Amino acid sequence: MRTFYLILVIFFLSLNLRPSITSVGPLLDIIQTDLGMSGAAASLITSVPVFCMGIFALLSIKLSKRLGIEKSLLIAMALIFIATLFRGFIGSSWVLISTSLFTGIGIGIAGPLIAGFIKKHFPDQLGVTSVYSVSMVIGASVATSFSIPLFQMFNESWQSALGFWSILAVIAALLLLPILIKQKEVNGTATTPTAPSLRITNKRVYLFMLFFGCMASIFYTITAWLAPFVQATGMTYSQSGVLLTVFTVIQIPISFLVPAIVARTGNRKMWLLICSFAELIGIVLLMGHFSPWAATVFLAIGAGGLFPLALLIPIEEAKSIDNATTWSAQMQFGGFLLGAVGPLFFGLTLDVFNSYTPSLAIILMTIIVMIFAIIMLEKNKSYETN
Repeated sequence: MRTFYLILVIFFLSLNLRPSITSVGPLLDIIQTDLGMSGAAASLITSVPVFCMGIFALLSIKLSKRLGIEKSLLIAMALIFIATLFRGFIGSSWVLISTSLFTGIGIGIAGPLIAGFIKKHFPDQLGVTSVYSVSMVIGASVATSFSIPLFQMFNESWQSALGFWSILAVIAALLLLPILIKQKEVNGTATTPTAPSLRITNKRVYLFMLFFGCMASIFYTITAWLAPFVQATGMTYSQSGVLLTVFTVIQIPISFLVPAIVARTGNRKMWLLICSFAELIGIVLLMGHFSPWAATVFLAIGAGGLFPLALLIPIEEAKSIDNATTWSAQMQFGGFLLGAVGPLFFGLTLDVFNSYTPSLAIILMTIIVMIFAIIMLEKNKSYETN
């Protein structure tokens, strides 16, 4: 029963890491029109939280030292709840971007701490990481799928449709409370791990960052701009919403199966490359104006496999809770900073050229860099990780 409960906690914590970002995509064109936002300004709704997810990943290390993993996660859920709920009452583009800032801070704190939570409670069962990754995909999928229906249900209020997702943070916070109460009863205070270091001592972390940054840049750019792209080719809002649903739903079984296969076979490099080339094919199909449905399937296969493998790398190589938290925070710090550039640069390029082709070419080049990072990462896999 305790194992099931802890997995449920991981599920709901992870569920909160994407809806505040992915719920925007299907409504982005509506939001742009309503608030008079340029492509670059609209990109900030996605880029700002991803940027904060990088910067504040390091804050998770200090918080875990001072307060413990569980209490720090509770603070992160509170930030996500308040910022997401506030979206239901805004009418300014810069206020909307400000809510993205605070959701990004909450997500940035929570991401590495969930890795530490897994390492702490399941030190010999790293397959639980698949719950982490699958939950994020489910959160992204549900938010994407229901953005338009919620928009229609709330009398075409995109504010209410975005604010609705704050309920997920409430559930996660309530599930954390019994763990905190039990810790207080047993220890008198929250359990705190030894202070992890902010300094990068494992040089492989730089490769983690490069790979994670490229992967995140591609994922969040597609999440933010796939719907506006297909709408520009003639799809309706509803059709583009279904397309994004396909993109996220396909990722659910992929994000569960690929890590399981890698854990069984140990062939991480092959699956990293398979998923990377799937994304490459998807972007080429979009650039060639082939079926967006076929392109979306390839993009979903790539994203579904790459994200959980990226999350697993530092947990798999770490030999302690501290290293798992630290390396995950460091990887996500550098990776999300790089990833934040993707949607913003895509929007800027679109504003300059008034064409999606140059913007898609940037994603294509990012995939090539990611493939190079994977090759280097696996080539030096024997590098000392202590």
